[in-house]
Order: sequence, then structure tokens, then C-alpha cells
Amino acid sequence: MVQGAKSVQELLDSDFQVTLLVATRAFLNSATLSGNAEIITVTNNVLADLSEYQSNDAALAVARTKPNDAFAVEPDEFALVLDEIRDPGNLGTIIRTADWYGIRKIIASPETADLYNPKVISATMGSFIRTRLYYTELEGYLAGVQSPVLGAYLDGSNVHQHNFGKGGLLLIGNESRGISAALEKYVTQKITIPRYGEAESLNAAIATGIICDNIRRNG
Repeated sequence: MVQGAKSVQELLDSDFQVTLLVATRAFLNSATLSGNAEIITVTNNVLADLSEYQSNDAALAVARTKPNDAFAVEPDEFALVLDEIRDPGNLGTIIRTADWYGIRKIIASPETADLYNPKVISATMGSFIRTRLYYTELEGYLAGVQSPVLGAYLDGSNVHQHNFGKGGLLLIGNESRGISAALEKYVTQKITIPRYGEAESLNAAIATGIICDNIRRNG
């Protein structure tokens, strides 16, 4: 389920199969419609009652989920690997951040929050449409890759000085315990964001953004 004018219009323009569109007359008059979705016209008040967010006064859409298909990560591209990112808001923000930095592929552990959780979809602000996610057991996946695996740790190479090269996998650990011990042996380079204050750690989504920024500066 996708809510809000901007995200719903992006969904309608994508290759997702939309099955139901609930919208105000004003949205329908301005929207670009395609496909065979059932369309129900409602008032602003009815839409607000249907939506999780009271600020939604335009549209709500239901679409079919996509199959969990594997994909290849090319040697000259970066992808994210998420180890048990359980908070839907964090996952959605990571997807949005990846989209901002042109990273289109994310591999996630089965314990990571569901992409189609409404809170995840909302936090992506439409970026889920442009970013592919693949859920799989990470130990088996990382054992079979040839690309460099960069692991975000509290002790490692300074991201401000690290040479990231042209491609690789950026492994981000769980919000509270970091990267699983079972995955550490697959990390080819530990990297860290230098700390200048007294905070114990960084939010996983914020850390991802900082590292992605340094990857693109390096490139």
C-alpha cells in the first residue's frame, strides 16, 4: 500500500502492477493513469480515515509485490548488504539514501524489515520503486561473491581517507549489535566513521548515508 500524491503517482508511472487506486477527484484530474486498476473516488475526509497518515488528502494505492529474485552486482558498481536492519524507518531511510547516491541494489538478511511494510514504503518517499532488494541468507551469499566487502565497524580504516575503488559491497550491521560475528570473516576491509564527540554509536541509516557520501566523493 502506497500513500500520498507524489508516491502514488510515481507508483502509477512504474512497472509495479497497481490493482486499486483510492483517490480524490482533484488527484484523478491531475494524475497520469494507466493500467487496469480499480479506481474509487472518495472525499478528502474518507481518504484520511482510510490512510495511516492524516495528512494524506490525495490518494492511496494498492499494488502487487514483486518476486524475491536474485540479481548480479557488477564489478564496477556498489551495492548495500543489510544485516538484520529491523527498524522499518531505518530500512526506508536507507533505501531513500541509496537512491540519492545512485545505489540501486540492496541485499538483505531475512531478518531485515519487510520492504512492503507500510512504514518502510512511507520512509522511502518513492525510492523503493527505483531500488531492487533481494532477501537471502547473508553468510551463503557473501561466501560466493568476488567483490570487495566493506564492513562498517567502530574500528577500521577512516572513511575520509579510504580508497573505495570502483565497486564493492557495503555491509551495514544491526542497529544495536552491529555486524554478525558469522559475517566478519567475509569482510575484506573494515571501515569506520571517525568520532569527534561522546556519542556511543551512529544510527544505521545515518551511518549508511555518511559512508555513501564518501564513496561518491572518492569516485
